[in-house]
Amino acid sequence: MNGNLIVRVYTDGIGQPIIGAKVAISGNGVNLLLVTNDLGETESVSLPAPDLQVSLVPSTQIAYGTYNVIVSKFGIETKEIRGVEIFPTITSFQDVFMTAKDEGNSRENVVTIPDYYVGSWPPKIPETPKESRESRVLGRVIIPEYVIVHDGVPSNSAASNYYVPYADYIKNIASSEIYPTWPVETLKANIHAIVSFTLNRIYTEWYKSKGQDFTITSSTAYDHKFIFGRTIFESISNVVDQIFDQYIEIGTSYYPFLAQYCDGKIVPERPNWLSQWGSKDLGDRGYSAIQIIKYYYTSAANLRQAESIEGLPTSFPGYNLLLGSCGEDVQVIQNQLNTIRNNYPAIPRIEVPDGHYTQQTQNSVKIFQKVFNLPQTGIVDYSTWYKISYIYTAITKIAEGINA
Repeated sequence: MNGNLIVRVYTDGIGQPIIGAKVAISGNGVNLLLVTNDLGETESVSLPAPDLQVSLVPSTQIAYGTYNVIVSKFGIETKEIRGVEIFPTITSFQDVFMTAKDEGNSRENVVTIPDYYVGSWPPKIPETPKESRESRVLGRVIIPEYVIVHDGVPSNSAASNYYVPYADYIKNIASSEIYPTWPVETLKANIHAIVSFTLNRIYTEWYKSKGQDFTITSSTAYDHKFIFGRTIFESISNVVDQIFDQYIEIGTSYYPFLAQYCDGKIVPERPNWLSQWGSKDLGDRGYSAIQIIKYYYTSAANLRQAESIEGLPTSFPGYNLLLGSCGEDVQVIQNQLNTIRNNYPAIPRIEVPDGHYTQQTQNSVKIFQKVFNLPQTGIVDYSTWYKISYIYTAITKIAEGINA
């Protein structure tokens, strides 16, 4: 069976797409040479992958094919990504960030994505929810702009710290810990657990209260498996864009539940922990995400939305913007899209950003959605609103010379 790969090439950080970069893909008898388009991405290419069934049942067999990607362009440091992952029937996105040769190199020129986490990482050290309640610090639940990931155990002072946009962090964790071929409701249940655990760490300032300068670690013994530079899968990315601010609460506790989980096979199921493989079985049986969550944690579990998203200029107005809409919210989106266009010139300029959602605005939204792999509806829904806000905020900070 085959899966698909799109390689997206950008200047270091959230900068401009790099047009005309050469992208060499090799592995499993494949040797391809592609060139990035005006969006900074290659065409989607079909690549061999293991049989779909391998990812649907517990197995010691690797469930994905691996490929090497080398990206080059005159005047820019060549970058190699080893171990790019391709699942059958799934589109994989491999982002590559490039640095001009005369600007120094702030990222590794060779990034190696290790084998899948199953059997490779230490099991989570159990924590009690009572500890989390007693140590809460913040007065409200917020979505941070960035997560500072310590790439090792907490005591390893030599480990790197990565500043990762919050939603990208959740996508990275989910792509590292669950298979993108699983049922959508299973993906949602697991991502709700990842979000809830992460927001618990943020809400309690778990590591900062212990004198550390990071938000969370990449150690599965303490937190979740973050893999720098890893492949992200479309099915997982789409779910995260929909539910990145929805966490688990127990009863009316308000704060994010410390949602612990295990794979359920190599690490046996634990009481009141979500089982990843068990959640896959429940998804196959037609359980919804909230039913899966209640099954493992408690029937008192609910989903709650975080109060605010840090660093963004405005919040989603609570209704979709579409052809014929008008008002201040429309004008906000029009102005933000025009600013984003400075870095992503494939997005058409809105000539008159007057708060009227015209055909021109709809077309600009559609191209934005294409660039950032959202459903191309031309409608500014919840996911599109916050994606526009995130990209706008990042670009304006770069333009102002602010280094997050």
